[in-house]
Amino acid sequence: MNAKIFLLIPVTLAAFALAGCGSSGSKSVPSDAVAVVGDDTISKSDFDTLLNQAKGSYKQQHRPFPKPGSQDYTQLQGQIMQFLIQRSEFDQKGKDLGITISDKQVDQRLGDLKQQYFKGDQKKYLAQLKTQGYSENQVKQNLRSQLLSEAIYKNVTSKATVSDADIKAYFDDHKKQYQQPESRDVRHILVKNKTEANKIYRKLKGGANFAKLAKKYSQDPGSKALGGKLTISRGQTVAAFDKTAFSLAKGKMSPPVKTSYGYHIIQALSAVKPATVTPFSQVKTSIKTQLLQTTKQKKMTSWVDDTRKDFCSGKLSFQAGFKPTPDPCSTSTTGSTGVSVTTG
Repeated sequence: MNAKIFLLIPVTLAAFALAGCGSSGSKSVPSDAVAVVGDDTISKSDFDTLLNQAKGSYKQQHRPFPKPGSQDYTQLQGQIMQFLIQRSEFDQKGKDLGITISDKQVDQRLGDLKQQYFKGDQKKYLAQLKTQGYSENQVKQNLRSQLLSEAIYKNVTSKATVSDADIKAYFDDHKKQYQQPESRDVRHILVKNKTEANKIYRKLKGGANFAKLAKKYSQDPGSKALGGKLTISRGQTVAAFDKTAFSLAKGKMSPPVKTSYGYHIIQALSAVKPATVTPFSQVKTSIKTQLLQTTKQKKMTSWVDDTRKDFCSGKLSFQAGFKPTPDPCSTSTTGSTGVSVTTG
């Protein structure tokens, strides 16, 4: 799928959370519909529209479309139904929360996306829609659903907070994440064979300039131009190099050291700098952001679970052959992807 349209139209079926349920409700399903979701009816034409878009995507990718009755077709049909159910549930729950999405909001989002991905070129935008098999009304419907999901997320998570005590506790429990290991400045010359390494080592012992020889002979592209200089942290380099580099006295030079890269001649330029821990004051804001996002995710997941349970209590009915498999009512939304966790 074209990257531009993939981002422009957020209807990638497999990416949506299992917010819908598959239990049978008490309402009968009209002959021209595939399901009844609460007070809403999902028409067969809505299902066919998404199925045809999926066919277009398969064609663009030069992949054979699954045959009806096959496992792949059943899975695709289930994904389409899950998306349509979730969209309907969100529409209805959005109304309960007092959330409405105006035409102006949809037009503004569409204008932003046209500018971002097509630099405002209407012809390119329409050509891409034609290629992808979408109408502009379908695009707007998808954008309206996206805006609604974002608004629900904002509403549900608006009171999420993280205390200073929680932030400090996280820091204390994860101090290893904020530790900076021992480090020191060194320089080295890397060559492929021992004979060449010994030859260079003898020159250095005789007073040759280390930086000049590094620039001339070293095979390490990361330090060669710097005369072999680099700053290393304990455990950052291969074991033999690490052991030698941190055992040398300041100013001292090692004989050739063999590693998987070749032979190194190492010189310590600085004393070993002790390990440190980044002060709490410097990471407090980032920890707060991380914990707040986790708290919001939990609140949204809980809301989606409650929505699932509500509609699973007799508010869903399916046309024969359209009930998703496996039954979403027996599937937890915990850890699911999609707007329920990632929006906002």
